Amino acid sequence: MPTAYVVLIFANVVYGSSYAVSRVVLEHMGPATLSFCRLLIGSLVLVPLALAQRREDRRLSRSDRWSIFWMGLFGFAAAFAFGNWGLRLSTATNAALLITVEPVSLILLSPLVLGERLTRREGVGALLTVVGATVVVLNGIPGASVAIAPHWRGDLLLVLSGVAYAGYSLFGRDVLARHRAVPVTAWSILWGLVVMAPFTVAEWVAGERPEWTQTVIIGTLYLGLVITALGYLIWNWALERVEAPRLAIFVNIQPLAGALLGVVALREALTIYTVAGGVLILVGVHTTLLAKRAQRGSIG
Repeated sequence: MPTAYVVLIFANVVYGSSYAVSRVVLEHMGPATLSFCRLLIGSLVLVPLALAQRREDRRLSRSDRWSIFWMGLFGFAAAFAFGNWGLRLSTATNAALLITVEPVSLILLSPLVLGERLTRREGVGALLTVVGATVVVLNGIPGASVAIAPHWRGDLLLVLSGVAYAGYSLFGRDVLARHRAVPVTAWSILWGLVVMAPFTVAEWVAGERPEWTQTVIIGTLYLGLVITALGYLIWNWALERVEAPRLAIFVNIQPLAGALLGVVALREALTIYTVAGGVLILVGVHTTLLAKRAQRGSIG
């Protein structure tokens, strides 16, 4: 199995924990403030690394700078803001389900924007992972559609967050093919920080200020250091090596990881739906890997 695929699987397992952690932190902190804190922590880690590589990196063209700006706007400011506001109005379970909007958006938009195409087998793999993720998150709840409906405002924001994440990968694909992942990630985070600053100020002026409990501090540091700084570095490293539609397949590991984390850490029941959905996700990812291997064999 290619190293990039192994890294993607591990990264998405870690990402699966972000919904529950964000949900806990948002009980004591505003959505804009949490977004800003994550970006601030991420920039404090990545900007020094980017500056250290500055002499080694190629000069950014005007189009590259615009791509990095759009990456910051979509992948950091919009995705974080929509995601946090959505979590406030919805549930962590719905957030885990609706992350499947990202790979679906990538699969649908990549042929139009990047000219990248999926083979039929890869399309089947994508469908299996989406179905598997849905089964894991819904967990066989009777009347699931009725249960989800009351949260439609939050769910709509979560859908927009997934689309924004897809936009990040689409804008980042070309620039990351020409430049190192660390500087691109750092400068896009800084743009996201700039965009989120006025919303954070407005939130504080409105009286919604964070309660800095130990749980909030630890959760915010985890989201900033592990999910934002390290997570986006890994994602961009993989984006340099894997085409966007194939990259999207692995996002569907997140709901499975979240469910298994609940079983181990929160002692939630392991149901047949969790097992069945997990099998579908793994089969979908495996189908994608086989398709890639077959494609390489035909080229060789």
